[in-house]
Amino acid sequence: MQTKTQILERVKLNKPVLIEGLPGIGNVGRVAAGYLISELKMKKFAELYSHHFLPLVMLQEDGTASLLKCEFYYQKQNNLIILTGDTQSISPEGHYEVCEVILDLAEKMGVKEIITLGGFAEGKQVDEPRVVGAVNDKSLLKKYGKYGIDFGKEHPVGTVVGASGLLLGLGRSRGMDGLCLMGETFGLPLMTDPKAADRVLHVLSKVLGIKLDLTKLEKTIKGMEDRIRTTDKIHKSILEQIPKQGKEDQTGYIG
Repeated sequence: MQTKTQILERVKLNKPVLIEGLPGIGNVGRVAAGYLISELKMKKFAELYSHHFLPLVMLQEDGTASLLKCEFYYQKQNNLIILTGDTQSISPEGHYEVCEVILDLAEKMGVKEIITLGGFAEGKQVDEPRVVGAVNDKSLLKKYGKYGIDFGKEHPVGTVVGASGLLLGLGRSRGMDGLCLMGETFGLPLMTDPKAADRVLHVLSKVLGIKLDLTKLEKTIKGMEDRIRTTDKIHKSILEQIPKQGKEDQTGYIG
């Protein structure tokens, strides 16, 4: 198997915004993306499979097995595409390949703007999470500066690991603007952080100009718990395969 997308429905949108929220630290991006899909009643139109995902299948309650995958959802009203899923790549080469395939689909759909969602690991308890940001072009700082995003003034963002970072970098070469929104979180791989996801969603809704009822976030997370537990285990396996860096290089592992 190679990295490939399977189209379930042919969809036409007008320069949609692509929002990525895959499993990562605190599951911030995954939870935020899942809540958007639920609240906006978005419909799945494509799936992505890759040999760079962990070599396992997920067992469902009915006893059936399914490959790990990423999923694309759309909503015409707000002109949005959301990418979420079970996992990210387990290798550096795979991250690049998977992100290029994602961008191939995005380019065909007319995407000119990408917003990636993730967690910013503080390594300590965060009572009032802030939203830390990064852009793929300096000119975008003015565009997004009015939303209360911390673009490194108080947080030295060293690296953005995985799809949340690569989609911005690779997207720039395709003429796509990119914004990464990261909610401050403790940073434990197996601890979902709804408060950080809530903060990210508040900022994201302002950036997109849409209204979201965030009072149901906790309930939605409970509905996602079984799948989150499974993806937590998958993400832990991925982290165990990433070489440990020196403390000086660990300023906020993001994903």
